Amino acid sequence: MGKVYVFDHPLIQHKTAMLRKKETSVKDFRELVREISMLMGYEATRNLQLEEVEIETPICSTKVKMLAGQDIAIVPILRAGLGMVDGMLALVPNAKVGHVGLYRDPETHAPVEYYCKLPSDIEQREVFVVDPMLATGGSAAAAIDFIKARGGRRIIFMCLIAAPEGIEVLQKAHPDVDIFIAAKDERLNEHAYIVPGLGDAGDRLYGTK
Repeated sequence: MGKVYVFDHPLIQHKTAMLRKKETSVKDFRELVREISMLMGYEATRNLQLEEVEIETPICSTKVKMLAGQDIAIVPILRAGLGMVDGMLALVPNAKVGHVGLYRDPETHAPVEYYCKLPSDIEQREVFVVDPMLATGGSAAAAIDFIKARGGRRIIFMCLIAAPEGIEVLQKAHPDVDIFIAAKDERLNEHAYIVPGLGDAGDRLYGTK
């Protein structure tokens, strides 16, 4: 079973609290999402593979450890996931970026893919799927289905706010995927919004209603 990491770092808790406040402006909301994503990414990339290489310092030759190739992909779930990409790219600027777009069929409520563009070598990469909210878990599980169908194997899911219901659904659908969460909330309400949550992340990122 994949592990679930809920962050207790003071900076992440503080910035997530600011993110929740209804009076936080669009500009500040975007900046906070970027900052939290970068702080989370620092820990989520802890197990990336290193290799020993020899370099020249101004003093002498020495052996150091560096990342073993450029083997990272960041895949936001459209549209809100886009807000987390820049924070991750600040840490790994050479990462490739894919995109997954899906919507829920109004009759069957099943996730339907409308866009999926991934790096051609996705099977060779550590894939970080990012979306600010993990509510019912259906969109996250479906997005990872699409990525696996195209060859993705090593997948990590990152979100800012998660409901217990969404965590359970994602773990059941993809027991091999580790989940990184800035804050685990109480529950979903009758409209499938996370409580206390922060509202609609996409609307708050892009100023739409």
